Amino acid sequence: MTFEEFKALVIGAAQAEGLADYELYYASAESTTAEAFQHEIKEFSSSLDGGVSFRCLVNGRMGYASTERLDAESAASIVKRAKDNAASLETEEQEFLAEGGQTYAVVEAQDYPLPDAAALTKAALAGQDALYAADPAVVDGCGSYAIAGRSSIALVNSRGLDLRQDAQIAVFVSSAVVSDGEEMSDSYKLRSGDLSKVDIPAAAQEAVKEAKAKLKADVAPTGSYPVVFSPKAVSSLLATYASVFSAETARKGLSRLAGREGERIAADCVTLVDDPFYPESSAKRAFDGEGNPTYTKNVIEGGVLKTLLHNMKSAAAMGKTTTGNASRASYDAAVDVSPFTMVLAPGAFTEEELLRKAGNGVYIDSLGGLHAGANPISGDFSLQSAGYMIENGAKTRAVKSFTVAGSFYELLKQITAVADTVKLEDEGSVTAFAAPAVLVEGLSIAGK
Repeated sequence: MTFEEFKALVIGAAQAEGLADYELYYASAESTTAEAFQHEIKEFSSSLDGGVSFRCLVNGRMGYASTERLDAESAASIVKRAKDNAASLETEEQEFLAEGGQTYAVVEAQDYPLPDAAALTKAALAGQDALYAADPAVVDGCGSYAIAGRSSIALVNSRGLDLRQDAQIAVFVSSAVVSDGEEMSDSYKLRSGDLSKVDIPAAAQEAVKEAKAKLKADVAPTGSYPVVFSPKAVSSLLATYASVFSAETARKGLSRLAGREGERIAADCVTLVDDPFYPESSAKRAFDGEGNPTYTKNVIEGGVLKTLLHNMKSAAAMGKTTTGNASRASYDAAVDVSPFTMVLAPGAFTEEELLRKAGNGVYIDSLGGLHAGANPISGDFSLQSAGYMIENGAKTRAVKSFTVAGSFYELLKQITAVADTVKLEDEGSVTAFAAPAVLVEGLSIAGK
């Protein structure tokens, strides 16, 4: 049964139950992956996931129910279960459904053809050939992955909304493993977009070069240093601490930014943007998880906190207007708050100029232990790191196995310069993160 057919049955069942306020949300995703190892296809897989959730308001209380099955029996069942769930709730929190008749931006669809199984296999095998040809130091353990997928979301409610949006993505990953005979190192490079136009040898060479640079890495010396965080490292920090910009998190007392709109919370050079239409993102969205229009907004502008991110519930509770940031991690998840693509806006310096400004310090390219070593509530972090020493304004020897410590809230204030090139380094199912490199005044490094 198609979603359109299922939708008609659900609307009929809701009306038969006498429901005046209800919503049906649909999400589906399909993907195909080819993984190559030692010049052969190691794994070829295909997945299809998705389902629907139904919400309804009964005496001011919102009941939920969900199902993966799209058939007549499930259409009737999901409505009745949601109605029964609403009647059993005791919460006094106000709940909302979005109104129809709103204006939405036009989101340009990806216009490249998705690769079929044969093309994915060819790309994965070409990746293996490119890795082994890139350098004699390459050893077995390298991987090449080619992935293609489509996703759809739809939302219809009793207040006139009937929305749908489709997206697609294609990704190639080159994962290099190198050895100098004594130790091994690895690195990877990711490319997204039209796979027929991806320079696979260039991706392999970049991955190999980065992996080789990590060989014979020493432990960074203990001290307080100027630190340049790479775009990847900045994106990792943003992904870890994105929840502090959620109004829902703030009103629960889990963010130190509650009630601080209009205050300076970062350096003048820091502007943080939530962009649902970011050109490189594969998950552009014209409407949020509640069906309200999305729009681009500065969360931090010139160091000043301009807004927290809201869904309808948090906005009403805090006397604000929704920012169109309602999110759902999956079809059966409760409505939450998330950014779409969170972007640290570019600055005025090249990365080489940041290194010269740092003089002598540490360049951090990767951060580990983000789940265990970072506390989004307090903002404190103590993270395993790797990168390079900065000596006389240039990256020199590789360093690893050292810890960088600080506070995310203080780090925002300690940024003294921002590079001019933004890279999309972290793209998840709900939120993507993009950033340039940044220079931070002085952070504690624990090494040897």
